[in-house]
Amino acid sequence: MKRLVDFGRWLRGGLLRRGRAVDIIPQARMSGPMPWVIAIMVAMTAIALAAGLALGNAVSSARAEIEGGVTVQIIEPRADIRAAQAARAVKAMKSMPGIAGLRLVPQEELDALIEPWLGTGIAAATGAAIPVPALIDVRLKGPATPAQLAAISKRVMPAAPSARIDAQSNWLRPVFDAMVSLQWLAIALVALLAMALAAAVLLAARSALGANRDTIEIVHLLGGTDAQVARVFQRSIGYDAAGGGTVGLALALVVILSLARRFSGLGAGLVDNGALIWSDWLLLAVVPILATLLAMLTARLTVLHALRRML
Repeated sequence: MKRLVDFGRWLRGGLLRRGRAVDIIPQARMSGPMPWVIAIMVAMTAIALAAGLALGNAVSSARAEIEGGVTVQIIEPRADIRAAQAARAVKAMKSMPGIAGLRLVPQEELDALIEPWLGTGIAAATGAAIPVPALIDVRLKGPATPAQLAAISKRVMPAAPSARIDAQSNWLRPVFDAMVSLQWLAIALVALLAMALAAAVLLAARSALGANRDTIEIVHLLGGTDAQVARVFQRSIGYDAAGGGTVGLALALVVILSLARRFSGLGAGLVDNGALIWSDWLLLAVVPILATLLAMLTARLTVLHALRRML
């Protein structure tokens, strides 16, 4: 009997304490479908996270840029009256408190703005010039509140009856709302992928337990504890998750950099402002680490729960 107990202690130490997990789980490291499933999950998570971070950067930068912007349009078909009202409006707003700066947009810039839609030969083709409103770009010292817009309107309207005053943030509010919705969608996708990763690990752990049930029962009879058996499965899943997470992050970086290079050629303001910063890249680098920890925790809890029901 004493020899059997000594043999059980030796076998338990060899299997569980010295890391010979292959005797319980006869599977080589980084083999089978699990590392590739984790790689796909990590890659999709990193891409979704990068998209959400880029959208957040674009919205924050654009809001900060136009938050205090106000546009005054002089909608008058006659050019001489339009120019006179624009000059009087600029003069009336110069002495107002809370205005950081204002600028009457030159006609050349207005022509460049409408050129993509109307072209360059519209006036010559129709025989008459198309009236384009005069624009005054106003920068406030703070956000454009309804009270400030009312104050500007009260000051401008007597000098320029054809003026229309709008906060620039109102123009892009639908765009901002859509981008915020996409950002929440990216966050939800990251959460769903994390749940899918945990479910895949849970199924893999249960499958390994079922395949090695007899061996685990023998280890229990020889004095092995549930925590020691769970540690073996946890270590095996950890190796697969770490390897698969590294591969998945590499694939995600290739996709992210390729998309960033293509979007950079658009030259759009929102796209340029949505570039990832160093803290965003740090978060992306943490994704495989978090995936590995989640996989190990899921495997440990699954094995412990199954072992309690097994005995």
